[in-house]
Amino acid sequence: MIRFVLPRFVALAVVLSLAAMILAADQKQHVPDGELIDQVRVHLANDPDVGGVKIDVDAHDGVVTIAGKCKTEKQRIKAEKIVKKVKGVVSVNNQLVISPE
Repeated sequence: MIRFVLPRFVALAVVLSLAAMILAADQKQHVPDGELIDQVRVHLANDPDVGGVKIDVDAHDGVVTIAGKCKTEKQRIKAEKIVKKVKGVVSVNNQLVISPE
């Protein structure tokens, strides 16, 4: 009897362990909104293409909103890409407008 139960028990334990690891890896680490805003600002400021652009940043539960004026579509797209790469960002609401002035 033990010969049949033990392998099933071990297999079940392995499957449950793998499932727990997958769920843990799937969950994004929550970053407080204030910290997220600071990190986004630093990443934007350090980029040579968008560092000089005044971009307002706000965040709520990982959803980051960027707003302001930029000179080119390239800057607008680059800013969004930079924000998406910041740890803790779930999505980006890009409200930047192009104003060549």
